Amino acid sequence: MNIKILTDSCCDLPLSFVASNSDLLEVLGMPIQIQGREIIDDLGKSFDRSEFYGLLRQGIMPTTSQINAFRFEEAFKAAHNEGKAIIYLGFTSGMSGTLNSATLAKQLVLDDYPEAEIHIVDTLSASIGQGALIVEALKQARSGVNASDIEAWANRVKLQTHHWFGVDDLNYLKNGGRISHVSAMVGSMLNVKPTLGVDHEGKLKPYGNVRGRKKSIAQLATKFSEHYSAAHQSTVIVGHGNCPEDAALLVDQLRQIDSEVDILVTELSMTIASHVGPNMIAVAFIGDEREN
Repeated sequence: MNIKILTDSCCDLPLSFVASNSDLLEVLGMPIQIQGREIIDDLGKSFDRSEFYGLLRQGIMPTTSQINAFRFEEAFKAAHNEGKAIIYLGFTSGMSGTLNSATLAKQLVLDDYPEAEIHIVDTLSASIGQGALIVEALKQARSGVNASDIEAWANRVKLQTHHWFGVDDLNYLKNGGRISHVSAMVGSMLNVKPTLGVDHEGKLKPYGNVRGRKKSIAQLATKFSEHYSAAHQSTVIVGHGNCPEDAALLVDQLRQIDSEVDILVTELSMTIASHVGPNMIAVAFIGDEREN
């Protein structure tokens, strides 16, 4: 197959899944700055996630930065030299400038290799929502769909890609500017757990609050019940921030709704965890048009 699907570590796919699809898939890691050092997020391959989540629980706040154009240019050139048509399914432009780096790199490569085939898709998705699109794109590539048609499909269904997040610690949203200091303080005192999604512009948006962890998980299952479409036969991804027991509880609730659904469980990458903190729980899938 002469296709290379490129993405970034915000996809939150399991390292084992990426490795088993390495003939078609390449993940570029986002840079993470923590305790005075920079780490490239390679989905846990070189930096133990348990150690990383331990640092988060100690109150250490990492920062992230976007992938620069040079790294995209090198990846695009390497795939082109292998005779591959390239599809980059990228982290939403609503939350990062990474897509701009990829677009610049594409033009630089085309200046040198005008025959190169490079497709760039702003998924308008993040984390496991982005991952859900990639899983389905891989299925299409393996069935013989060409790069242009995969790009067209991704642009057609990206606003049907749902990702619902239950956040445990409001301080991470406060630090990221998503909620105010007062809202975080009051919410923490009242044990409020916000449920967030991604809107039509690919930006994080709160969709409601519940009291307590069990209700937060149940609300994610409800969102699945309301929006999942079996017609798409898409893999459902459950993501968690180093809380596998809660992920298992959510999986059980999803299977009570649809016992036949294919579910992939993954631990959130350092990139996403830096912004939402430990114990986040999430579900993503392709369904009806997402709420705006």
